Amino acid sequence: MPAQDIFHDVVKKALVQDNWVITHDPLTLDLRDRQLHIDLGAERLIAAQKENQQIAVEIKSFISSSSVFQFHLALGQFLNYRIVLSCSAFKLV
Repeated sequence: MPAQDIFHDVVKKALVQDNWVITHDPLTLDLRDRQLHIDLGAERLIAAQKENQQIAVEIKSFISSSSVFQFHLALGQFLNYRIVLSCSAFKLV
């Protein structure tokens, strides 16, 4: 399991206070030959519309000496996650 970011617990607490239910910590996606770990998976029920909203949260702190490098790393992760989550070739673990 990957290491948690220093802000992991703070973000998790904020999501719970905003009525999100943490469903996975971490959210692990099984892709044929490897696994992908996203920090949190959460959902909440919108009572008026009766629809489930789901989110996957990757937490980044940008504390290294190169913020630009950290940003590019985070952007690359985001793009990878977006591609994987938009296809149906994965399953939750």
